[in-house]
Amino acid sequence: QLQLVESGGGLVQPGGSLRLSCEASRESLDGYTVAWFRQAPGKEREGLASITPSGATATDVTDTDSVEGRFFISRDNAKGMVYLQMNNLKSEDTAVYYCAARTGDSFSLRISGYGVWGQGTQVTVSS
Repeated sequence: QLQLVESGGGLVQPGGSLRLSCEASRESLDGYTVAWFRQAPGKEREGLASITPSGATATDVTDTDSVEGRFFISRDNAKGMVYLQMNNLKSEDTAVYYCAARTGDSFSLRISGYGVWGQGTQVTVSS
């Protein structure tokens, strides 16, 4: 069964950048849509961006703290990796970041649609 492991989190100053990685094991990522989610203290988990097996992407634009234009998702199927490039980070981006996978093509960021989850990586934005 597919397993996912996130890495790349840490402490960064406001305005800085981080690149998170999501590595697949035990199974190829080729047939999966992968998405990044985050959960801040005291808040619900929210979807950020998704990428289909062919590389089409979607970014959440519904939240007032939208990551559109700052966060970019990409994937390297040959390496079994999905990335989240995060630029111009703000204190409100502080959260645990998760990657998750679902079979087939989907732009959905509904949590219930994703059956495979990583353990998460902490991102803290603070001066």
